[in-house]
Amino acid sequence: MASASPIECSKAVVSPRQSDLFEPETQSGLFDEAATPEYRPPVDLVRARLHKILAEARLAQRLPWVPKRASLYRTIFPQMTNWLPEEEGAQLRFEFMTELARLEAA
Repeated sequence: MASASPIECSKAVVSPRQSDLFEPETQSGLFDEAATPEYRPPVDLVRARLHKILAEARLAQRLPWVPKRASLYRTIFPQMTNWLPEEEGAQLRFEFMTELARLEAA
């Protein structure tokens, strides 16, 4: 009687549902680059929203927002400017930070 080789024994023990640790698995669908579409908001809407927030700040004599809203604007205003052309975004960030500094000093 011939004895089975270690490879034959290991194949006999492996369940058809169990993957072999030494065989490469193909899971090409897991990291498909086209699976997640990139969201790009309409630039005109972003620009309008930024100008509205900036106008509120310019018209105010003191901080016009409750602390929670002011904190939100400090965070999202610079992020929203990233959707605009680089120079325009940088200018709006500068103007907003200037207004915040003025309002906080009042």
